[in-house]
Amino acid sequence: AEYMGVVFGSSYQEPRHHFLAEPSLLTHIIQSMEDGVAANQPSFIERVGRSLNRTLQIYLDKSTVHIKSRWIGTVIFALLYALRVYLIQGWYIVTYGLGIYLLNLFIGFLTPQFDPETEGPMLPVRDSEEFRPFTRRVPEFKFWYSSTKAFLVAFLMTFFSLFNIPVFWPILLLYFIILFVLTMKRQIKHMIKYRYIPLSFGKQKYSGRGDVKNSK
Repeated sequence: AEYMGVVFGSSYQEPRHHFLAEPSLLTHIIQSMEDGVAANQPSFIERVGRSLNRTLQIYLDKSTVHIKSRWIGTVIFALLYALRVYLIQGWYIVTYGLGIYLLNLFIGFLTPQFDPETEGPMLPVRDSEEFRPFTRRVPEFKFWYSSTKAFLVAFLMTFFSLFNIPVFWPILLLYFIILFVLTMKRQIKHMIKYRYIPLSFGKQKYSGRGDVKNSK
């Protein structure tokens, strides 16, 4: 360095490695990486929500085989909702919306998954044809789960006056009855036209060696 100072003058200075002279830069980079990792970790509320969802899913999976018990619980909850609406004398528009939603679910429950009008005959129309199980557009478990959630949401909405819109409830009831009759009439015509029954009664079951018997 002294030799270089003699050659180039006294203004020459030996180069320094700034990244070694400033260790705070490396510390800042490490701290930024740690902050990024911490930011990607779920919060306490998210962890609790995921834990509750896993617990709920476990109980739902266990309840799939208990069809009667599930529907009995839903009917009891529906009666409690009807009793509350009767006692508070209001929130009729919520009940009307609930009825429309349940009607749509029920129609999906009665409708085959593949529409014969657009995708051809998916069900046997002759006795000689092979029996195929009826596949619903809305499965039974989804129908039950969606209906139960709808009753729960409607029940909670009755605690908020925001949803208590004043209406003349006999008109809503009459309109719902007309809509129900027309919708079911169209569904029954569809069932007769394509010869399917969305129930398990009377369908053929094979007991072995070609024997055929009707389900009870």
